[in-house]
Amino acid sequence: MSAPVNRFEEAARVMREADCVCDAAAVTAAYDRLAAAVSAEYAGRNPLFLSVMIGGLVPTAQILQRLDFAFELDYLHATRYRGATSGGGLIWKRQPDTPLEGRHVLVIDDILDEGHTLVAVRKALLEFAPASLKIAVLAEKRHDRRAPEAHAEFIGLAVPDRYVFGCGMDYKEYWRQLPAIYAVKQ
Repeated sequence: MSAPVNRFEEAARVMREADCVCDAAAVTAAYDRLAAAVSAEYAGRNPLFLSVMIGGLVPTAQILQRLDFAFELDYLHATRYRGATSGGGLIWKRQPDTPLEGRHVLVIDDILDEGHTLVAVRKALLEFAPASLKIAVLAEKRHDRRAPEAHAEFIGLAVPDRYVFGCGMDYKEYWRQLPAIYAVKQ
C-alpha cells in the first residue's frame, strides 16, 4: 500500500475520532465579528489584504465575502509545517506581488499558535514600508508558548491547546474545508 493512501486512511480515522471544539455556528459568528472589525478599520482606506496560503485561504474567503467596500487582494506563502503536525524552519514560497509601500495592509491567516511564522511574516512585510500592517486570524490557540513578538490585532475565537483542524487548518494536508474546528482525539 502506498504512503498517500495510508495518509488518506489516517485522516479519515482522525476525523471519525475528533472532538468538535468550535461548531459551525461559532465559526460563522467569528467570521461575522472579524468582518465587522475589518470593515470598521479599513472601509474607504484602499486596503490590501494578504491571504497566508494555504491555511488562510478559507478564513480570507469567508471574511472578504462579508465586506461591502473596495479592496485589493494578494497572497503570500510562508510555512513551517509542510504537512507535518509540528513546525520546523520558516520557508518562503511566495511574497506578494502587489506593492505594499504606503498601503494599509491586513494579513489574514487561519491560526495564531506559537506565532513564529506570523512574526517572520510581519518583519518581512514591514521592510516594504506599508502605511499600516495588521494581522487577522480566525483562531488563537490558548497556551503560554507564544513567541514574544507574536500577536494578531483581530482574533475571531479561541481554541484549546490541542492539534486542531478545519476552517483552513489541516490535519496532514486534509480537512481544511470543514465548516467547524475539530481537535485530534487525545
